[in-house]
Amino acid sequence: MKKNLQTAFSTRQYMLSKDFEIYYYNDTVLPNVATHSHTYYEFYFFLEGEINLYIDGIPHRVRPGDFLLIPPGASHYPSFLSPDLPYRRFVLWLSKGYCERLTQASTDYIYLMQLVTTAKRHVFSTDAIAFNAIQSMIFQLIEETKSTRFGKEAKVSLDVNSLILYLNRLVYEQNHQNRGDSSLPLYLGICDYISAHLDEELSLDKLAQEFYVSKFHISHAFKDNMGISLHQYILKKRLSACRDAILCGEPVSRIFEQYGFHDYSSFFRAFKKEYGVSPKELRDMYLNGTLLST
Repeated sequence: MKKNLQTAFSTRQYMLSKDFEIYYYNDTVLPNVATHSHTYYEFYFFLEGEINLYIDGIPHRVRPGDFLLIPPGASHYPSFLSPDLPYRRFVLWLSKGYCERLTQASTDYIYLMQLVTTAKRHVFSTDAIAFNAIQSMIFQLIEETKSTRFGKEAKVSLDVNSLILYLNRLVYEQNHQNRGDSSLPLYLGICDYISAHLDEELSLDKLAQEFYVSKFHISHAFKDNMGISLHQYILKKRLSACRDAILCGEPVSRIFEQYGFHDYSSFFRAFKKEYGVSPKELRDMYLNGTLLST
């Protein structure tokens, strides 16, 4: 990860901004954090380490790939189980006022906030593909906050809103994955299935078996509604997942197999055609700070 995106740890527990703040922490000397609470929402994304996070006196064992939402007024603190391990995490602070403005735009933005308040559920798990997407969104957000590019304020706001909506959609779909799926149009059901199974076989035969319809019907339903073939859509989704993984520091040498490519040469050609650079060139551009956020 690029070191210039990191923030030196501070014990400050109040916001300097009236809307939101985002931080990437990577500590090798673990700080002693006392029990505290906030007047704002804290989204906490756990990357590395071994800790229990206590919220209102209840310990939550968190693992890499988990994220937590801590509401205003909830007391919390981390307890380190292996002090020798690095402690890496993202922290996003979101003011109540900003959440209220999001609610006016759409209540879809606050599904998570309502879930935490009513169900007292704080910890949410993700798979590797989803968490790589989250990391990529956060790193691009942090890069934008440090930039001086035209439209910075508008882009930062868009990035924050996109991240919040992504998290809400992710948890909502986890909680409703077995409810009402039959009412979805076929192509939307296929899109959801593809997103959740990028690391598995996604042949037309497999999808036809999964959705109990003919291959011909799937091909036409997808092309008519998405404007591209099923194969093109799967390829784009897999390449996007690979790009996220590269920007999150995963080795290029194992990414292509992890996301459904059978050999490196076909992955290399497809990636360069899609993004104009090779996987290793993209990684080097990102590490050198020459990659513009998209």
